Amino acid sequence: MVSSRESPCFAKPSTTQFFSRGIQTKETSSKELAKLIMSEATPYNSEFGISEFTILKLYVNFTFQNHDHQLTLLPRLDSFTCNACGLKGDRSPYACFDCGFMIHQDCLALPRVININRHDHRVSHTSVLGDGDMNSVCGVCHKKVDWTWGGFSCKRCPGYVVHSKCATRKDVWNRKELKGIPEEEEDIEPYVVIDDKTIQHFSHKEHYLEIHGNGILYEQNKRCSACTHPIGLQSFYGCTECDFSLHQKCAECPTRKWHVLHNERLTLVTNKELEVFDCYACKRKSNGFMYKHGKKTLDVLCGSISEPFTHPSHPHHPLYYTLIEKEELCNGCNGREYLILKCIEGDCGFVLGFTCATLPQVVNHRVDDHPLSLCYGEEEEASGKYWCDICERETNPNNWFYTCKNHLACLHIKCVLGDSSGFMPRSVATCWTRSFEVVLNDSVTRPFCSRCKSRCMYPINSQVAWNIKYIHLLK
Repeated sequence: MVSSRESPCFAKPSTTQFFSRGIQTKETSSKELAKLIMSEATPYNSEFGISEFTILKLYVNFTFQNHDHQLTLLPRLDSFTCNACGLKGDRSPYACFDCGFMIHQDCLALPRVININRHDHRVSHTSVLGDGDMNSVCGVCHKKVDWTWGGFSCKRCPGYVVHSKCATRKDVWNRKELKGIPEEEEDIEPYVVIDDKTIQHFSHKEHYLEIHGNGILYEQNKRCSACTHPIGLQSFYGCTECDFSLHQKCAECPTRKWHVLHNERLTLVTNKELEVFDCYACKRKSNGFMYKHGKKTLDVLCGSISEPFTHPSHPHHPLYYTLIEKEELCNGCNGREYLILKCIEGDCGFVLGFTCATLPQVVNHRVDDHPLSLCYGEEEEASGKYWCDICERETNPNNWFYTCKNHLACLHIKCVLGDSSGFMPRSVATCWTRSFEVVLNDSVTRPFCSRCKSRCMYPINSQVAWNIKYIHLLK
């Protein structure tokens, strides 16, 4: 009995044999062709794992949409490099006998023109990137791209390229082919400039906003409507007729943007109803502005993060969103995080979760008359114990903490910010099917929490209207 490897029908057919079969397919009905192919292919199926349902498709010559010549299947075990993606293959490529082009079977379905969440413009696939991209790195994985193979590139941004496999990842591409669809310029500017100091923001069209510079008095009662953090210690826009305010960075957030955590464009929602939502990236609750698509929501702090991301805790190298299989330790809090921003330089391995990446650098707290600064942990082993003056418990100096002007304090981040820092004081919001008023904990006596049965030390509390009890908004 002749084995499948020794079968005359499948023992490395010659080019002539492949072309004769290709011509024959054009003159034979589909039913006759199926019978012919199945009778010859039976000993071949088990060895190469080709199902009966795909035999007909594989034997018909195929014209790849990104290639000018006809491609023919080579059903054999043989190593090759795919021209479309630049990766190695070990069996059954489609090949061009005119120019030597070879391609994986799954790369035949590569799209021509797409949007990816790492770039503002469309990117197009090409079979050879060209020497103009000789020193380029991939816009997704940030590894070097071999310009002699295929990939995606931006026609408007010279040097911006992406590996074929990276561009078509499910978390990067929304599975929409845009070839033949005109690209429309979208107005994403959040405000109209009135003069050098005045703007009209889309979230507050009824009044103009005026810029205020750095160094103003920190106001705990005045909050940015977008991020809900106190106004002060940085530039902000204030309404000329009411108390509406926006930090300058928040006012500049585009109305629509791509984000590394979602493969669809996100829309900035002003959330005037003060709807409570959970930020997908950091798990904080908030009722400020949000970036949203479908059920996925990000607060403006996490939603504003883009690549490359620079953070003062790691000033020498930028950070990038990295897809990981298991959780990694955040260098800020030493907690395990699945959504991370990571340094890709050599063996650095510096990692930040989105919570630590968006912590305010400077805050005010009644524990000290001066602003508190975020400290990125002690590099050297502490000679003694560190204590938090707010909760009066020990602080781990290896984790980030807030410290005062003379660096004598070592305050837990949660003790300084609390668990409700994403809420706008004096607002009424709904959470857990209950309505509550968000109030500042600025009285002489700390209120008693009905949940944990202790005096609340956090700067913001939630007062349930119907029974005047205070609760912590625990995550």
